[in-house]
Amino acid sequence: MKRAAKVATTVLVVLLLFAGYLWAALSWNYSTGERAGWVQKFSKKGWLCKTWEGEMAMVAMPGSTPEKFYFTVREDAVAHRINDVVGRRVALAYEEKVGLPTSCFGDTRHFVTGVRAVEEIPIVPGVVMPNPPGTPPDPPPEHPQ
Repeated sequence: MKRAAKVATTVLVVLLLFAGYLWAALSWNYSTGERAGWVQKFSKKGWLCKTWEGEMAMVAMPGSTPEKFYFTVREDAVAHRINDVVGRRVALAYEEKVGLPTSCFGDTRHFVTGVRAVEEIPIVPGVVMPNPPGTPPDPPPEHPQ
């Protein structure tokens, strides 16, 4: 009987330690920032754990090869906002998480928390190109109440 109680206590301690680790990994950010570019892929993926996964092309200078930014979105409201602006230049606010144990939380380390359409495209310092004509105006920014 004592052995069974000892095993149960050990299992409980391990589960509590794992839960504490998960809480710390999900609440702590390695980095935060914003990246701008054009979202070219965005879909909900996964066998059991469905997450929104995307790919954004970032161009540093005209004529250069675009760098790809792979990202994950956990909130459906943010995912729907990204779907509304696919094909337009956007700025994505993100948090980088490290140490998550499985891909159930997402395929990437970059979790997008906000999105905004960008009206102007800076070409070089002092030279700005507006979005192409006929592009719908940006909706007002969303502010949490």
